Amino acid sequence: MGNGQPLLIGVSARIYYPGSQGPLPGVFTKTLHYLEQSVAHWVLSGGAMALMVPAVTKDGLVLRSDLDLADYAAALDGLVLQGGNDVAPECYGEQPLRPEWAGDAVRDRYEIELIDAFVQAGKPVFGICRGLQLINVMFGGSLWQDTASQVPGTRAHRELGKYEHHYHAITLEPGTRLAQLYPGVVRATTNSIHHQSVKALAPGFVVEARCPDDGTVEAIRRTGPGYVAAVQWHPEFHEPDSPDDFDDSAMLRDFLDACRSVKARR
Repeated sequence: MGNGQPLLIGVSARIYYPGSQGPLPGVFTKTLHYLEQSVAHWVLSGGAMALMVPAVTKDGLVLRSDLDLADYAAALDGLVLQGGNDVAPECYGEQPLRPEWAGDAVRDRYEIELIDAFVQAGKPVFGICRGLQLINVMFGGSLWQDTASQVPGTRAHRELGKYEHHYHAITLEPGTRLAQLYPGVVRATTNSIHHQSVKALAPGFVVEARCPDDGTVEAIRRTGPGYVAAVQWHPEFHEPDSPDDFDDSAMLRDFLDACRSVKARR
């Protein structure tokens, strides 16, 4: 981790619910909060420490009032939002068009409170895939529940069976912070594992990258003070040996530099 005190980066928990994958023995009869190894390693690769922030669910031993997420925001230096289940359409004023698009309202409430705590504390927030969608919804935007069926002419943004090995091109928007981090890069290739996408962009945000094939939003950033940014792809799945895969290391350094800057001012 180098000299000095390493950055402490909170990571939102993914949630496994008992019975969600059929009858399984042992620990799978309990609600699980978990951190994907790839996300932890992505944070660790920047010289920071990754710490999962637990959620409160209805079958837990503590009540929502017993857990003050502001305490985590005060103790940690930044927040990364993992990918995962759909955002519940009720969060942006809609009803699910299909049962399988109902999303995870429990996780939505937890992560919205978590984002708010870190924003209020002036700590940087970075969202991955679902994290981009939730940030957009939290700040007043909306989503396509299923891009493929709702947006005519859209390309495939996920392919079952390929998962992180499904790719498409992105283009960086000129003049944005993301474009500044990658001088000379106009077009790149990223993984793509999502079926929801930004419908209406949240006020106070700018688009930093799009899919050139259909205009789908691939990266966003909040304008004004503070640091809230997100990408639709999964930087933690970057393959270093692939010359065509977008190198997300500059993006990670920028986020951690922002965390370091805030920490230095405290």
